[in-house]
Amino acid sequence: MSEPRPRTAEPHRTEPRPAGPRARRRTLAAGLALAAALTTAAATVPAQAATAQALDRYYQQRPDWHSCVQGPDDQVGADLEKAGARCAEVTVPLDYGDPGGRTVTLALSRIKATDTRHRIGTLLLNDGGPGSPTLGAPTRVHAALKDTAARFDIVGLDQRFAGRSAPLDCDWPIGYNITSAGTTRASFERQVTFQRDLAARCRSAAGDLLPHASTRDAARDMDVVRGALGERRISYLGLSYGTYLGTVYSQMFPGRFDRVVLDGALAPDHVGPELLPNMVRANERAFADWADWAARRNDTYGLGRTREEVVAGVLRTVGAASARPLVLGTGADAFELDDTRVPLLVFGNLQGDSDPERAGLAELMAVLAEAAAGRPVTPSAETTALLRFLFTPQGSQAGSVSQAILCADGTAPRDPEEYWRRIERDRARYPLSGPLLDNISPCAFLDAPREAPTEVRRDAQALILSATGDPRAPYRDGVALHGLLPSSRLLTLRGADQHGLYGTYGNACVDDTVNAYLAGGRLPEADVTCTK
Repeated sequence: MSEPRPRTAEPHRTEPRPAGPRARRRTLAAGLALAAALTTAAATVPAQAATAQALDRYYQQRPDWHSCVQGPDDQVGADLEKAGARCAEVTVPLDYGDPGGRTVTLALSRIKATDTRHRIGTLLLNDGGPGSPTLGAPTRVHAALKDTAARFDIVGLDQRFAGRSAPLDCDWPIGYNITSAGTTRASFERQVTFQRDLAARCRSAAGDLLPHASTRDAARDMDVVRGALGERRISYLGLSYGTYLGTVYSQMFPGRFDRVVLDGALAPDHVGPELLPNMVRANERAFADWADWAARRNDTYGLGRTREEVVAGVLRTVGAASARPLVLGTGADAFELDDTRVPLLVFGNLQGDSDPERAGLAELMAVLAEAAAGRPVTPSAETTALLRFLFTPQGSQAGSVSQAILCADGTAPRDPEEYWRRIERDRARYPLSGPLLDNISPCAFLDAPREAPTEVRRDAQALILSATGDPRAPYRDGVALHGLLPSSRLLTLRGADQHGLYGTYGNACVDDTVNAYLAGGRLPEADVTCTK
C-alpha cells in the first residue's frame, strides 16, 4: 500500500490586500485555467465510467470448458487430459482504451480442486519467456504442490499473442533474433541491417498488434480472467519474466491477489529492451562455472584440463566461425553457424547447473570444435531440432512474441553506435556474453511503447525466489525487488547457477517453503536461505 501523506501545517492567514490591475489579470487567467481543468476533469469522469461499464461484459463472461486436445499430435493437450484438466477461452479487448473494438481470444487450462471443502481458490500460472506458452504448466505445478494441489484450481494461461492465445508471428526467416554482434565491426554492421529487417517484417505482418503486447495489457488480461473465473482474488505463481508480470499486476490491481510466488525474480528496471543486457555478467559467471565442470571431465569431453583452457577453446571455436562458418549436418539438415550464432547455442544451454544440462553443453561444444577443425559432424537429433527451431522459420512465432513484449515494455536506444560502444566496453571482460546480450535488436527500429513502464510504488506481500548464481535473473534483481516490496520475503538458494527453482530443481528447502506458504497463506517470519 502507498505510504500515508503527512499533514501539512495550516498556513498563517493575513488580511488580503486590494488587487491591482496586474494581479487581477493573473487572477482572471488562473480562474480560466482552473475552469478549463475542471471542465476536462468533468468530461474525463464519465468517459472512465463508460469504459469501465463497457469492460463489464468481459468480466462477466463464463468460460465453456472442453477437452484440451487439438489433434492426434497434440502432446500438451494429451498430458493435460491425462491429468484431468479442461480448457477454455476468454475474450479480452485488444485495446483496453477501446473495449468495444477488436478482441483477442485467450486460451487457458484448469485442473480443478478436488478438496472443495478446503478449497483455497485459483492459482494462476505464467511460465515467463516473455511469451512462453503456459497452458501445459498446471500438470507440473500440480505435482509440485503435492497434497495442497487438491485445494487449488490450478490455471495455466497463455499470455496474449503466445501459444494458443491469438499467436503473433512476424514471419521471420529465423526463430529468435538473439544473435551476437560477432568479432568485428563489419559483422556488427551486418547485424544492424539484419535486425532492422526483422523489425520491418514485424511491422508488416503484425504492426496492428505490436502496440498491445505490453505487460500492462497482459496484467489487464489477468484481471479479466480473474473475473471470468468468478474469483474476488487470485493467487499467482510466476517464473522469470512472469515475476515481472506478477509485480505489475500487484501495482495495477491492488487487493485482487492473495498468495504470490515470484520465482527467478526480475527487477522492474531490468525488463523490456534491458532484459538481455542485464544478464551479461551473471551469464558469463555461469559460463565460467560450466568451464570448471567441463575441465574436471576432460577425459570425457576433451575440452581442456582447466577453466582457462576450456574458455579459450570455446572462444577459439567462435573465432573459427568468424573466419569460416561451421557446418553441422548434411543435406536438408545442414546448418552453417558463424560467429553471430555460436554464442547463442552456448547461452541457450546455460540456464541450469544440473549434470545433464552441463553435459549437454559439453557434448555440443565438442561437436562444434570438430566442425571448427574442418571435420564433418552429424549433430544429435536433439541438437538438430534445436538448430531448426532457432535458425529456421519454424521458431518464428515464439521469437516474434517474445521480442514484441520486450519492445512494448520499454524504449530502446535508437543509435547503433550506442550498442557498439556497450559491446566494446564489455567485450574484454565478457567476451562471449557481451557481444551477444548487448547487441542491437528490432526494438531499436520499432515505435516507442504506448505506455510508460509501471512504477512500483505499492507494497505487496509475495514470496520471492532467487538463486545466487542465476544466469538469467541475477540475484541482485531478487534483492532489489524485495527492497521495493518491504512486506515480501526473499528465499535465497545459495550455490546454484539455476534459473527457475520451484518444482523443477529438486531442492526440498525451496519446495517445502513454497508449499507451506501456498497452503497456509502466511509468509515466513523472516527471509529464508536454502543451500544447493
